[in-house]
Parts: sequence; C-alpha cells; structure tokens
Amino acid sequence: MEHFIYQFLYFPEDKSGYIPAAFEFLLMLILCIIVFMVLRRISKKQEIKSKELEDRILAEKKMTDNQQTK
Repeated sequence: MEHFIYQFLYFPEDKSGYIPAAFEFLLMLILCIIVFMVLRRISKKQEIKSKELEDRILAEKKMTDNQQTK
C-alpha cells in the first residue's frame, strides 16, 4: 500500500519542472479571483434590484391599505 502512495510523489532534480506548475497555479488563482469579483458584482446588482422591488411592493401595499381604511 505504501508503494502505491509514494508512486505519486515525484520531486524532480531539475527544479525547472516546477515552472509550468507555478504558472498554471497563478493563472488559476487569477481566474478564480476574477470570477469571484464578477459574482460579487452581479450579486450586488441583484440585491439592489430586489431591494427596489421590495420597497415598491411595500409602498403599493401601504397605499392600498390606506385606501381601504378610508
């Protein structure tokens, strides 16, 4: 079992083998940050729209309640 686990551990003598992995890691990190920022921006816009809709519905409800009590 241990031989199977250690089979995946490979540390090259030539450290230039790490350069593509580091480049890919940085690329994925940057893409994740960009996606996160875009999703936050979209979420903020949706929050503002839903707040406006809620305010409008509450205002209409208040107006209809006032008209019914008269």
